[in-house]
Amino acid sequence: MSEWKSPICLKVILIGNAGVGKSSFMNRYVNYRFTSSYRATIGADFLSKEVNISERPVILQIWDTAGTERFQSLGTPLYRGSHCCMLVFDVTSKASFSALEVWREEFLIQGEPLDSSNFPFIVVGNKTDLSNREVSGSLQALHWCERIGAQYFEGSAKEDVDVDKAFLSAAQAALQQYKKHTLENTGHFQITCKQPRETRNNCQC
Repeated sequence: MSEWKSPICLKVILIGNAGVGKSSFMNRYVNYRFTSSYRATIGADFLSKEVNISERPVILQIWDTAGTERFQSLGTPLYRGSHCCMLVFDVTSKASFSALEVWREEFLIQGEPLDSSNFPFIVVGNKTDLSNREVSGSLQALHWCERIGAQYFEGSAKEDVDVDKAFLSAAQAALQQYKKHTLENTGHFQITCKQPRETRNNCQC
């Protein structure tokens, strides 16, 4: 069990249309706060959080990506090396839900994950605190998730509803992906953890 003494770095990426609340969802989970004054993400941003998954220390490296077409060329370097992908939509926007199929296909093409047919996706319907809902979680969202083999969660970053639950599931799926392709096929997969200079010493992976 000595290989588990240092935290494992797991990369989780959030993708979806602009305005669905990816930054809010990430910040609620990592920093325990919400603000309605987030600016649109330029390119990408990431935060990290250390948690214990199955009694193993894990550093979740959570990437929040821009949801606009002019930044889609960044997809390849950002997507690669991910252990789990969270597809985020706004339950009050049918268009943002319909776009998930395109986002998923783009991730699989540009990210080139190992064993793409079984790569873990977590689908998140955000903004359940709003009343003008356009997407039915029990019908549309669940049906689509069953078809692609993804887990489905919905909640509210603003009200802090089931945010932790979605990220816990993503972390568990990411750890399984790590174990599958790193421990069993060490020569074919390498995990790296790069953080800004001022926080790099905190990452021991």
